[in-house]
Amino acid sequence: QLQLVESGGGSVQAGGSLRLSCVETISTSASRYCMAWFRQAPGKEREGIAGIVGDGRTNFANYADSVKGRFAISKDNAGKTLYLLMDSLRPDDTATYYCAATRAVPRYQVSCPLGTPDAYTYWGQGTQVTVSS
Repeated sequence: QLQLVESGGGSVQAGGSLRLSCVETISTSASRYCMAWFRQAPGKEREGIAGIVGDGRTNFANYADSVKGRFAISKDNAGKTLYLLMDSLRPDDTATYYCAATRAVPRYQVSCPLGTPDAYTYWGQGTQVTVSS
């Protein structure tokens, strides 16, 4: 029902910026659902870092403390592309980054779960981000 493809990963120096994109190549327009960015570094658990949910006009975003103030999640006007703007990158941001989406959520939901990857049904293939010092 939903297919996601990430892009935009690469290698940057510490302090640099990068923008990741996640395109809904196959999507449904009938439902409201959470979209989020997760990341996983070698030897670490998958970490939810940013989520967004909304009606296409008003979106609500929430962030993990590890990226708050440095990363920004957004969607395009059509809601077909998810973005993650990353600034002030640090070496510990190095990870494979995944976009993910839930199934339909209630219309009153204004926050996306970041601590429970199992809440997300659809996943992209991941894009690698490497930050060097």
